[in-house]
Amino acid sequence: MRVLVTGAAGFIGSHVAETMTAAGHEVRGLDSLAPAVHGGRPSHLAGDLVVGDVRDPAAVDRALAGVDAVCHQAAMVGLGVDLSDLPGYMDVNVTGTAVLLEAMGRHGIPRLVLASSMVVYGEGAYDCARHGRVRPAPRHPADLARGLFEPRCPRCARPLATAAVTEDAPLDPRNGYAASKVAQEHLAATWARTCGGAAIGLRYHNVYGPRMPRDTPYSGVAAIFRSCLENGVPPRVFEDGGQRRDFVHVGDVARANLLALDAAGRALSGGAAADDGAGALRCYNVASGEPHTVGEMAAALAAAFGCGIEPAVTGEFRLGDVRHIVASPAAAERDLGFRAQVSFADGMAGFARAPLREPAAPPPRQPLSRSGSA
Repeated sequence: MRVLVTGAAGFIGSHVAETMTAAGHEVRGLDSLAPAVHGGRPSHLAGDLVVGDVRDPAAVDRALAGVDAVCHQAAMVGLGVDLSDLPGYMDVNVTGTAVLLEAMGRHGIPRLVLASSMVVYGEGAYDCARHGRVRPAPRHPADLARGLFEPRCPRCARPLATAAVTEDAPLDPRNGYAASKVAQEHLAATWARTCGGAAIGLRYHNVYGPRMPRDTPYSGVAAIFRSCLENGVPPRVFEDGGQRRDFVHVGDVARANLLALDAAGRALSGGAAADDGAGALRCYNVASGEPHTVGEMAAALAAAFGCGIEPAVTGEFRLGDVRHIVASPAAAERDLGFRAQVSFADGMAGFARAPLREPAAPPPRQPLSRSGSA
């Protein structure tokens, strides 16, 4: 099968492209190779590459010629540094996805795997001893400033117990990036209904591994901590370090894309990949099922790095961050056959010395220049 991977030069996209190629697919990449992100074509990127922006209809048309399926990974990523990032998120992630889907409809390409994110949920799932499953409101800045980090029951203000979020949880985006990912899902669902295509959205949890970008405000927390260790300074852990996340290795994420592509094919042929089949978007958590706190991740990474530096828990916070979000990967296992293979301990041990992607230039202030890769 001929598969287009958008954002193929980026962190996740490059691993997806490699996994697809290893499985016998003919892979073409689309990436802007933005100078602020890449100092030219990366050495790890093999095969056919169309250099162009996903927002450019002409480049997208060239990339889609003769293609059977698309894995859409290109995005501007991260929480967002400030409000000036909002136009960039909407332009790159939303407009770029709209341009891609319109062209897929014209080219008659019926399979889509969309890189979505856990951020669409906002806070994770919580249970109150008195009121059962509840949705806490965004945490108040005054509480955060006082070191009161745990969400409380919106009805009785009691402490809450965390639970694994499932794909049927209501969407509750709490920052600009999250809003753009929800919009991508809605656009993919519209494309599937209109064209009768098979679309699968993969809601990635905290992805880490080789080729993460280092030293930018948009790097993942694992890469930021790694950079601190390499520079001989303690990783700065926000809040009290008790934020729970699911850290999933990029190799597992790439394999989930391959399995999703196969499931989309079964849906088109009327198989039993899922109840909805073609003409709908089906979303799945891509997670390890082995949650850990951010503090535990920082400690494990520091221990594996072996430099004798201990993480520093700072009490600092960022508005828009969520406290806990851990996921149930049961639906992905049931429908896609996906189960993470890299354990937390093994993954952190490998990541401690894995190569990161060097910044091609100082972090830019104009988010449009980061349109190529995630």
